[in-house]
Amino acid sequence: MPTTPSGFSERIESLRSQLFEQGRRVQSLLEMAFNGLFSRDLEQAKRCVAADDEVDKVDVEMERAAVALLGDAVKEGATLDQDSLRMVLTIVKCNNELERVADCAVEIAELAAHMRSLSSPLPDTFRVMANSSVGILRDTCVSIQKKDAALAKVVLQSQHAVTAFKDALLRDAEERIASGNMSVDFAFRLHEVATVCEVVADHCTNMAEQIIYAMTGAIVRHTEAKWIELPRS
Repeated sequence: MPTTPSGFSERIESLRSQLFEQGRRVQSLLEMAFNGLFSRDLEQAKRCVAADDEVDKVDVEMERAAVALLGDAVKEGATLDQDSLRMVLTIVKCNNELERVADCAVEIAELAAHMRSLSSPLPDTFRVMANSSVGILRDTCVSIQKKDAALAKVVLQSQHAVTAFKDALLRDAEERIASGNMSVDFAFRLHEVATVCEVVADHCTNMAEQIIYAMTGAIVRHTEAKWIELPRS
């Protein structure tokens, strides 16, 4: 493998490109899971579960490639600047977060199988929440591709929208149960899926934090009310 400074830069860029492609792969998986849920299509849900194998395979390959890159840098006594080191750390962490989002997609697909036998229609709010989850993941992937810290900050703010949709969804479910228009079993499954959507948003904000760190060196964290940038040492 190349061990010149430009060679290491090329390898880092190659990993970042692979990370973006992995993000698109995971986004496709999440869309497939939701489509299976909305259409009550068990076969599509099964395809989603099967497609997760490729995500797992790429996850391991990227982890090994990142470790090999750092190992080669140490062996060659190469000096990687702070920007390069931050990018490698970001790639490793985001790679792990994407694998977890893929796990969320599989969980949604598996829940679709349970909900298929229940006759209640999905609330409109849920479709909006699902679209928001996919949109947040899409913006996260684009921020990786374009090294866009500003878009990553938009992702951070979007998490609150998913939480608000979940709260509205649960209030709607309570009203439907009270009026006899939704079974308790269906409401329970709906709550499970909504919680998974919230977890997807959490993983995306974790990635957004890392992208901001990679591009600016700033460390951002969430307080009870807002996102803050920690003082730099």
